[in-house]
Amino acid sequence: MSIFFDNRVVMTLDAGNSNFVFSAMKGGREVVLPIVLPANTDDLDLCLENILKGFETVLASLECKPDAISFAFPGPSDYERGIIGDLGNFPAFQGGVALGPMLEDRFDVPVYIRNDGDLFTYGEAVGGALSEVNQVLAEQNIAKRYRNLVGITIGIGFGAGVVHNRELLSGDNNLAAEIWNTSNSLSPENNAETKISYRGIINEYYEHLSDEPKQDIKINEVYRIANDPAHSNNLAAKSAFANFGRHLGNSVANLINLFDSSVVIGSGIHGAESLYMPELMKVLGSSFPDGTPRVKHQISLLTTHEDYASFTQPKSVEVKVPFSDRLVEYEPSHKVFIAKSKLGCSKAIAIGAYAFALDQLDKQN
Repeated sequence: MSIFFDNRVVMTLDAGNSNFVFSAMKGGREVVLPIVLPANTDDLDLCLENILKGFETVLASLECKPDAISFAFPGPSDYERGIIGDLGNFPAFQGGVALGPMLEDRFDVPVYIRNDGDLFTYGEAVGGALSEVNQVLAEQNIAKRYRNLVGITIGIGFGAGVVHNRELLSGDNNLAAEIWNTSNSLSPENNAETKISYRGIINEYYEHLSDEPKQDIKINEVYRIANDPAHSNNLAAKSAFANFGRHLGNSVANLINLFDSSVVIGSGIHGAESLYMPELMKVLGSSFPDGTPRVKHQISLLTTHEDYASFTQPKSVEVKVPFSDRLVEYEPSHKVFIAKSKLGCSKAIAIGAYAFALDQLDKQN
């Protein structure tokens, strides 16, 4: 059954560095007005008290007891046990905090916690880019379904998640898909996040302005300059996004090769795809010096409904079974897609948290 027809209620939390936003979902949709409280990340007691207060306020607005609590929280953490580890952006969480068990004790419901990259990918798999591709396939009466998805989140940091057959890849230590700390052949002295993040774009922008002192510029301002041909720093801003696209393409190529998976990209820089996506696609279509393709897959960039329809068209041929007159179908191409988020990061994470909780509840019953 689709999550959008499910009557179970799940309380959720959007855990930002400054504020916590609490809500509840039913049928994949919010059913209460969001509650916003300060995060107090440097004071553990205040932080935990606000988490309890937020969920208690949401609970008071519900007409029935929720079936679970599910949300994204930064890692590294022992998500299976609901224990949050030492977090750089949550200095109060040192030595391990049993956040999940605390909430289970207070609200007497199961609590599911994962990182935002995981839940973003999960949301896009069950209600976003991947589900849309499979819906088009179903509408065309084509039997094939895509089961794998890598989700990438780009913002202050660089995150990822991997879904296979509606299962999250977690790893033995809940540290799978830590793409931010991988190497990048274009800048091997840095980890990937150094170049693939808002900070990376801003730093690259100033590298093209060596005679201009750095200021506290925001990513949206760099984007605005890149779209203003009359601005004196237009070329520097455009170059920063283009270089970002090349670095991102390098990481995306590695992910496709590792997981044989399509990729969905979520970013808060709305509309910036035209600035970096051409360079990303150039990397994916390039070859190593010995002529080996960077990626052996046939990659489609999905931006319109027509792109989805074209991508899903089968390109199979019939081959003869040796020593027989029988013919069998063969798909010689290895097709995957690149798409931007269909839901937006925040909504995809919320949908992912809701769907993940429902799946875990179903497994327990």
